Amino acid sequence: MKSPRERIVEKTFELFAKQGYNSTGINQIISEAEVAKASFYQHFKSKEDLCVEFLKVRHEYWFNELNQFIAKGNGLQSKIISAFDFLVYMNKKENFRGCSFLNILSEIPMDNTKVLSIIQSHKADLRNFLLELLNDDELSDHIYMLFESSIIESQLFKSNELIEKSKKIVSNLIQ
Repeated sequence: MKSPRERIVEKTFELFAKQGYNSTGINQIISEAEVAKASFYQHFKSKEDLCVEFLKVRHEYWFNELNQFIAKGNGLQSKIISAFDFLVYMNKKENFRGCSFLNILSEIPMDNTKVLSIIQSHKADLRNFLLELLNDDELSDHIYMLFESSIIESQLFKSNELIEKSKKIVSNLIQ
């Protein structure tokens, strides 16, 4: 049996994906995670603290999955294309859920610096990830923008079409 903390975080993943951050209440999480209210508050002082933990866990999960995907590639172009294949995989796995970080960004007030800084850090890590692979500021930022727009457009249209087009563009950029 999972610990109360694990059940809370697991249920949070499910509910934030299905309902969004603002529409998910602490009482619902407590009830569906089958934990006592005291257990919830023992681990998280607020919904904001739970959100921070959710984003940290999501960040680690997302980058682990991405790294496994690109590890299969031989050579730079193959690794970058594999990163876009990872988006197709995640869309299939999560039914075009989109970016958890941007989804929450759209729901929080811009003065919520605690959550905003976690979101910014995730995106900065993605930019740095691409920069380390490509070792070219301009090219890595170009691919970063294609990558990010592919996530949003695929979520919006429930289609991988623009991811596939972005892969062709990236192949031409890297050659």
